[in-house]
Amino acid sequence: MSFPAPPEWVISPGLTDYDKASADMDARAAAIHAGDADERIWLIEHPPLYTAGTSADPAELLNPQFPVYDAGRGGRYTYHGPGQRVGYVQLDLTQRGRDVRAYVSALEGWVIDALALLGVEARRAEGRIGIWTDDLGGREAKIGAIGVRVKRWVTMHGFSLNVAPDLAHFGGIVPCGIAEFPVTSLAALGKTASFADVDAALVQMLPAFLDKLSPSD
Repeated sequence: MSFPAPPEWVISPGLTDYDKASADMDARAAAIHAGDADERIWLIEHPPLYTAGTSADPAELLNPQFPVYDAGRGGRYTYHGPGQRVGYVQLDLTQRGRDVRAYVSALEGWVIDALALLGVEARRAEGRIGIWTDDLGGREAKIGAIGVRVKRWVTMHGFSLNVAPDLAHFGGIVPCGIAEFPVTSLAALGKTASFADVDAALVQMLPAFLDKLSPSD
């Protein structure tokens, strides 16, 4: 049994247009499937926008103050914007166990482990998608989102982590269809972590994330 090589690690500076990122992700997925490109983890930041997953309910789009894109991933509405680290994770699951549930669980665990390095105790919540923690008022709040698509066993989309976005921008939607819990961020929790700090934490915990994905025989 051989283990796949580590994926390419790419960080794009500035704000990346969503349409451009989506087209790039589609092309890379096709190339990975064909064996013409390496796996990739792509860290970016978007301008303010909303994305609709395959389960999005139009009633949960409360105030479309920013462009709305059909993402094609699982899940409902989510927000992306400045101050939020978005990770597009493109792995070939034919080389990593062909277990989508295990992949999603490992992806959640990766973000949770990275947050622990930044001094935030985060967790999963039974029956609720995303990465959760307690805000400064002691309320359970969402600090990160997970949205995944798998096409011909190549993963697309991934996670978003609130570093220091304008949390008011989430008010235009019911984030991920969950109205009763607030959203939070590293900045709102009093953490002064920069994007460089977040990326370094993700890099440090990357081997543990990949180790959770069993290679195929």
